[in-house]
Amino acid sequence: MNFLLKPEDELDFMPIMPINEGENDGLDTQDIPDELALLPLRNTVLFPGVVLPITVGRDKSIKAVNDAYKGTRLIGVIAQKDSAIEDPEFADLEAIGTVAKIVKQIKMPDGGTTIIIQGRSRFQVGELLSEEPYFKARIQVITEQEAPKDNDFEAYVANIKDVAAEIIQLSPNIPSEASIILRNIENPAFLIHFVSSNLNTDLKEKQRLLELDNIRERAELLMQLLQKELQFAELKNKVTAKTKTELDKQQREYFLQQQLKSIKEELGDANDLELREMRKKAESKQWPEAARDMFKKGIEKLERMHPTTPDYSVVYNHLDLLLDLPWNEYTQDIFDLKRAKEILDHDHYGMDKIKERILEYLAVLQLKGDMKSPILCFYGPPGIGKTSLGRSIANAIGRKYVRLSLGGIHDESEIRGHRKTYIGAMPGRIVQNLRKTKTSNPVMILDEIDKVGADHRGDPSSALLEVLDPEQNNTFYDNYLELEYDLSKVLFIATANNLQTIQPALRDRLEIIELSGYAVEEKIQIAQRHLLPKQKEAHGLKNTRLSISDKVMDKIISDYTRESGVRELDRQLAAIMRNLAKQLAIEGKVKPTLTVADVERILGRARYSNEMYKAASIPGVAVGLAYTYVGGDILFIEATMSEGRSELRLTGNLGNVMKESATTALSYLSANARKYGIDPKKFESQTVHIHVPEGAVPKDGPSAGVTMLTALASAVTGRKVRPYLGMTGEITLRGQVLPVGGIKEKVLAAKRAGLKELILCWQNEKDVQEINPEYISGVQFHYVKTMNQVLELALM
Repeated sequence: MNFLLKPEDELDFMPIMPINEGENDGLDTQDIPDELALLPLRNTVLFPGVVLPITVGRDKSIKAVNDAYKGTRLIGVIAQKDSAIEDPEFADLEAIGTVAKIVKQIKMPDGGTTIIIQGRSRFQVGELLSEEPYFKARIQVITEQEAPKDNDFEAYVANIKDVAAEIIQLSPNIPSEASIILRNIENPAFLIHFVSSNLNTDLKEKQRLLELDNIRERAELLMQLLQKELQFAELKNKVTAKTKTELDKQQREYFLQQQLKSIKEELGDANDLELREMRKKAESKQWPEAARDMFKKGIEKLERMHPTTPDYSVVYNHLDLLLDLPWNEYTQDIFDLKRAKEILDHDHYGMDKIKERILEYLAVLQLKGDMKSPILCFYGPPGIGKTSLGRSIANAIGRKYVRLSLGGIHDESEIRGHRKTYIGAMPGRIVQNLRKTKTSNPVMILDEIDKVGADHRGDPSSALLEVLDPEQNNTFYDNYLELEYDLSKVLFIATANNLQTIQPALRDRLEIIELSGYAVEEKIQIAQRHLLPKQKEAHGLKNTRLSISDKVMDKIISDYTRESGVRELDRQLAAIMRNLAKQLAIEGKVKPTLTVADVERILGRARYSNEMYKAASIPGVAVGLAYTYVGGDILFIEATMSEGRSELRLTGNLGNVMKESATTALSYLSANARKYGIDPKKFESQTVHIHVPEGAVPKDGPSAGVTMLTALASAVTGRKVRPYLGMTGEITLRGQVLPVGGIKEKVLAAKRAGLKELILCWQNEKDVQEINPEYISGVQFHYVKTMNQVLELALM
């Protein structure tokens, strides 16, 4: 039932009211003209005998009402087939309507017109006479049947009254006066019309009631519709009763919270002020819809919580993180390639390969406008500037720089974050650094990625798979944040000393760029351009006239350092600067130029010497070249023969590969003994012992194969190995020499050690050609294919 209808659309209607029974204002159906203006209604149906207030807004409708009110005051009220049509055609109107008398017309302040109409008789629409200025049609009045007098029909009428009364009782929004109106209606036809008008059902059903000619059928259909509405009212009350207790509790808490909020505002509560500031900050935040919704829910939850509750700080910290993160905030890249090259050249000497790769990245970014950042991995020995190169790259392209040290991390939560419900929970270090840099596209250095650990607490390297996959990191999920974050614009640069310890799946996602160690000439330039000025400033000697010649710098590098990078050289220069600072503080002056004698006085006697390579004093000693995680190095391999049973002894903390190389060398030499003038029986009665000094250092790899064979051949034949000779390469039982890796590191190590000649596999010649000729001047290279060539060159 709908005794209190709310205003709708263009035609608004107020409470539907009955007229006095039998009242007809002296108007008979014979007085209704054959032609009437039509008033379309789009949200209600008028029944005979019912008074209905209507607000008229359409121009056509206003003109029709004005003309009718000036004349007979009669108008044909007819419903639209589709209430959504704003300006209906004649075909959009129903065929059956109700003749209405305009009881009163009221002009509204907004220009609209409100009329009170009184339903008279039903009519059938006939021929359309005109469409302008409003619909006018020929009509045929439908004569109403008299109500039956039988008991069945009276039972229907009684049931209609009872069911309608029940609906009124179950509906708290219907006034109690409606029941009194129902009880006082005696005319069955008018009762059906009155209840039908107030029925809370679809307009199609009301139109169907109006169109039925048989009043008994109309009563039956009305009863069905009333039963449906009664069931709905009962179900609604049942659901309301079930949830009333919970709703009452929620309402009570809501009102209490509102009161508490008002009290806080009066007292100027600091927490409430903070929450208002957070809301204000969130309004200007450009963030994804998911983050906005999460913040909205969180701030509403926070406003309902007391600051002393345990969860308050958890929710507050989470919202604070959401606000601090740089959602969709990026720094503008600088696409000036010439400027970028100048910055890279100024900050780092050499490293042409890496600089070229960065310039290529910038060129593509400039042409395309946007691209997924590559995951670069700088691989090389310590101290050559891998980490500091990342800062130079950030400066070159105008991005912010952040360094994330991964060395020794065991907990997966360091990358992905903790669940925020845990005590001491915090986001992962990726998200923390983005929060610190205030930008979503920094240059992020993942330092020492090869030293990430794994134990029972988790596997951080597996967590890094999502971070360092360009196809996945646009939806990186942090456990604390509980949202996906786009990392695709971050330029990740990883650094590593040893690729073997990086998880294979993680290594597959990295673009490996190898950095070789520095030659002595490069170290001199780096020291003069970067290290010396830095140490002078660090020790208060910036304004002091002080210089170190290249010759003296060469002395420091050769006699006091043995490394691929420049970290130890930097420490030696720091020691010299400390001594000079003490001298300046005591004497008030220092020598403007440092001499070799000054270096020896400050640093002491030379730590390293090349004298050991001048001559091979005894047979059985050969010099090999090795590649370690700290760069290239030289190693001695000693072999000796002694009386006893036939066996091979290996010492020096050798790995499996080196042990196999030693066995292969002995097998080859014994199989080809006559070729080299050796008695084969010699191997049957003597023990062969191969030793690699520095047993505390683990050694492994195939590079020492030719060196072991040379040392063994020297020991067996008694021929010495040529001085200043180094070699590297893998051997086979057929006497072939195979190529090995790390050639540049090994060659530079040989140069630092003072070796004059090197024996390499012929396939490694291309690797030597990549080295700057200036850095290896004075070194003679011999490229070989077989062990025969090696022994001819090596043995004196």
